[in-house]
Amino acid sequence: MSEQQSNSVAVAAAIDLFAAQGFEATSVEQIARAAGMSRSTFFRQFGGKDDVVFADHEVLLAELRAFLDQGHPDPWVAVCEASTLVFRYFAADPELARRRYQVVRQVPALRDREIVTVFRYPRLFDEYLRREVPGLDPLDAVGFTALVTAAHNHVLRRLLRGERAVPLSALQSALDDALRRYGVGPQTAQDAGDQEQIVVAVFPRSMPGAEVARRLAESL
Repeated sequence: MSEQQSNSVAVAAAIDLFAAQGFEATSVEQIARAAGMSRSTFFRQFGGKDDVVFADHEVLLAELRAFLDQGHPDPWVAVCEASTLVFRYFAADPELARRRYQVVRQVPALRDREIVTVFRYPRLFDEYLRREVPGLDPLDAVGFTALVTAAHNHVLRRLLRGERAVPLSALQSALDDALRRYGVGPQTAQDAGDQEQIVVAVFPRSMPGAEVARRLAESL
């Protein structure tokens, strides 16, 4: 079993035990036994029983970082695609996601830990945009990633609160709207041809100046 698979098994085992008998009443020994590992292996791999609840986030964040580092023609779209990867992950096992949601809501320490953990997603997106769009106003980077995160969380929360079918298209529609609001959707203009000596570029007024410069540089 790979480390990633081991993580997934331990996360599921811990959440099932927490849901059945409560966070405080569940011991590390019980989680380790349910996950098929020794107590020492559990501590080495996770640290503590509160850590295991969010262990798969570490794996997911690493995967998102690798995805963004692959290089993408449009960094704004890449952030949206990364957001859909997060949704796909939790939607793949909605019952487990719902049980975790209920467990976290019932334990104040886990709620605090969740706030810190989920903040790492928009921070990753913000850092990526600033790196890929030189000169981008930090407020534009923060604003766009906040909008993408809010759209993602709204759709994911529908799933976590019990809606049986929340299609990926619901998130994709919200993300398309975010791109339009910032004027950074994929280019739709056709090449005018090589015979013209004057280039006329039209961009939405809402598009950040740094993105205008990036697109002009790519097209010339």
